[in-house]
Amino acid sequence: MQILRLPLLALLLCCYLSGSRANRVYVHPFYLFAAENVSCETLQAPISKPLETLPVAPLDIEVLTPDSRDLSKLDTQKKNITERMVVLAQLMNTLGMRMYKALSRKQQSTNTLLSPVNIYGSLMTFYMGASRRTASSYQLLLSLSSDTDPKECVSLVDGHKVLKTLQSINSLVNDRPKDVLTTQVWTFTRQDAQLSEDFIQGMQDFSDTSFIRGVDFSKPQEAEQLVNSFMEKTSDGKVKSIFKNLNSSSDLLFLTSFNYQDNWRTAFQPEKTSLQEFHVNETTAVMVPLMTRVGQYHYLNDKVRRCTIVKLFLSKQSYMLLVMPHEGANLHDIESKLQTDVISDWHQNLQEGLLELSLPKFSMSSVTDMHDLLTILNPDVETKLLGSQAEFSQLSDIKPFTIDEVMNKVVFEMSEEGGEAQENTQEGGIPLKLSINRPFFFSVIEGDTNAILMLGKITNPTL
Repeated sequence: MQILRLPLLALLLCCYLSGSRANRVYVHPFYLFAAENVSCETLQAPISKPLETLPVAPLDIEVLTPDSRDLSKLDTQKKNITERMVVLAQLMNTLGMRMYKALSRKQQSTNTLLSPVNIYGSLMTFYMGASRRTASSYQLLLSLSSDTDPKECVSLVDGHKVLKTLQSINSLVNDRPKDVLTTQVWTFTRQDAQLSEDFIQGMQDFSDTSFIRGVDFSKPQEAEQLVNSFMEKTSDGKVKSIFKNLNSSSDLLFLTSFNYQDNWRTAFQPEKTSLQEFHVNETTAVMVPLMTRVGQYHYLNDKVRRCTIVKLFLSKQSYMLLVMPHEGANLHDIESKLQTDVISDWHQNLQEGLLELSLPKFSMSSVTDMHDLLTILNPDVETKLLGSQAEFSQLSDIKPFTIDEVMNKVVFEMSEEGGEAQENTQEGGIPLKLSINRPFFFSVIEGDTNAILMLGKITNPTL
C-alpha cells in the first residue's frame, strides 16, 4: 500500500499551530504580515499622511485593454513556498469554511460554489481603502489582528503582503503552458472620483488582469448596459449581466472572477460514460451522464460521519476531495460539522485501493453578492465591513465614499480528459464499485500549502 505524502510545509504548519510540540518560536500571523515600523494607531485620530490618488480612465467600450502594471512591483518569488503562504492558507481556509457553511445552509436545495481565495482577496482589497476603525473590523474577520492591541487602537498589517501571498498560492497551480487558474477584477467608480494608489495596487497584487473605469451613473440604465457589456467583452464572454438595478448615486461597483479550468490528471474512459440515475432526493431522480474510470484511488469510508471520501488528482499541484454521504445519510448534516481539521483528517487517513469510480460530468459557476454573504454570516459584520458603518476614507478623494455592490464570480470547468494515459489495471484484482449518484460535497485544494481553492456541493447536476 502506498503511503500518502503529506507535504513538508503542512507538517511544519501543524507544528507551527500547536506551538508546544515544536522546537520553534511561535509567531502570531499578524507579525508575518505587519506593516513596517508598525505601531498601535488610535482609531479616531485623523490620518496625517495625505491620500495619494490616481485619476480613473472613463469607460470606453472600444478600449478593452487591461490596466497597465508596474513590473517592478510584481512578486518574482511566487514559486517559492514560504511560511507566509502556509499560514495564510490556514486563515483563508477557516474563513472560507465558515462562509461556505452559512451559504450552503441558505441554499439547501441548490448547487453551491464558493472560492475562499476569491472571498479573502476581495475583503483584503477593500481593507486597503478602509479607515482605521473599519480596517480593525476587517482584520478581526480575516484573523489578522494583533492580540496585544488595546481596545481603542489598531496595529495595521501590510495589505500588499497579504494579497501578493494569495496570488503566490494561486501561481503554484499554474504549472502548465496554459494557466489553470486565473483571476480578473473590475472596478467601476463614479466618473469624478480618483482612487487611492494603494487600492489600485492592491487590485493588481491580487489579480492576473484588472480593469478600473469611471462611469456616469446619473443614467443608471445606460450605465448598467455599458458596464455589463464591457465585462462580457473583457472576460471572453464568461461574465454576463452581473450588475442590475444600478443607482444614480452609486460610488463604486466591484467584481472578481475566479476561473478554474483543468483536466483530471488521469483521463476517464469516454466509451464508459453513460446516462444513469442521479438521486436528487428520496423521491426524485434525474438522468445524467456518469463518467467511469477503473484505477487506483485514495479513499476512505468514514463510518462515524457516514460518508465516503475519494481523492481525485487534478493538475500537478492540486486535487479534489469528493465527499458522498452513505445511503440514508444527509449531506446537510455532514456539512454542518465540517471544519478544516476534518478535511485534513480525511486526507491523512485515506487508503489506496482499486475502484471503479463513476461520477457526473460537471462544470459549474456561481455569482455571490458579498453584501448578502456577509449578512448571512452575521448582519453586524456586514454593517461594519460594507454597510452603513463602513468607512472608506482611504479609498477615494471623495468623502464620504461607499462600496455599493461587490460580486464574486467563480467558474469551475472539468472534462473527461486527462494529462496522463489510462493506467493498466488488468492485474489489480476486482475493483470496488463506487457510483457518485447522490448529492455530494467537494473541495479543490492546492497540495503544497493545503489552501482550499474552492468549496462546493452538487445537489442536482442538471441545474
